[in-house]
Amino acid sequence: MFIDHVEITVWGGRGGNGCISFRHEKYVPKGGPDGGDGGNGGDVVLVADENINTLLGFRHRKQFRAERGAHGQGANKHGKRGQDVRILVPLGTVVKDIASDRVVTDLVAHGQQVVVARGGEGGRGNARFATATHQAPRKAEKGGEGQELRLSLELKILADVGLVGLPNSGKSTLLACLSSAKPKIADYPFTTLQPELGVVRLGEFRQCVLADIPGLILGAHQGKGLGIQFLQHIERTRVLLFLLDITRAELQRDYEILCDELARFKADLLERPSLVVLNKVDLWPAGRRYPRIQARANALHHAISAVNGAGTKELRHLIAHQLDVAKTEKKS
Repeated sequence: MFIDHVEITVWGGRGGNGCISFRHEKYVPKGGPDGGDGGNGGDVVLVADENINTLLGFRHRKQFRAERGAHGQGANKHGKRGQDVRILVPLGTVVKDIASDRVVTDLVAHGQQVVVARGGEGGRGNARFATATHQAPRKAEKGGEGQELRLSLELKILADVGLVGLPNSGKSTLLACLSSAKPKIADYPFTTLQPELGVVRLGEFRQCVLADIPGLILGAHQGKGLGIQFLQHIERTRVLLFLLDITRAELQRDYEILCDELARFKADLLERPSLVVLNKVDLWPAGRRYPRIQARANALHHAISAVNGAGTKELRHLIAHQLDVAKTEKKS
């Protein structure tokens, strides 16, 4: 099961209490204060892990509390620091503080980590309060409370190419054709109900990650057909691949619907290099010219059959070219 949004509560560990104690040594009738400090509470740490691709692990556990620090002891023994809680999340996880709606962090690299709830400080023991005029203090501090936060974890897939199209345009078939991914394929709309990823070989020493985004419909930017949940996964892609069903009568309108939904969701999406790919040419009458789409200036055109593989070799070269364009534009 693919889960891309959860809410969790985290607590940093409470700090240990400081100790009130006095030395009791032979031949030292009036020993001074020797109460140790309490240990700091543990932190709650989020860690990005490339081996995880969903937030499914949070389905049954949504509360995380770090260990409290140990209390101080006599003989100036300080309490042990509480253990941290390390929470593994997928690459592409955006973390928000629900109370303030503030983005805490965006975890995009393997091993990247961030402390989201710090543990409380340990209380000071009475040895800390001794002065020249007050040599036997009977005072110590309690440990501080750890931070408590309610967090929203939202997964936005990291992929090089975003595959977008209307329902039943053949996206899942193309993903299976270009990669080793095995998405669910059937001849009816909304077969794909969650994003699918596939690794596509572009050459002997080159590959990219292709994301099949569930079919968009008119009004997707407003949430129709779970559109917003799907569109968020396109945000990080560097190249867009518009897949159109060549057998449909209004190809230009289909393309414009996709562009409009993307633009309404995030205006700069259409500024990225793109490919307009006509699919299902195996169903097109032999010898008949393919229709031409009036596309954005950054788009390249191509025709394929995801069923029999016609044109897919050339498509790999075009994907590689547009990724190079995206890389160049990023540097400029």
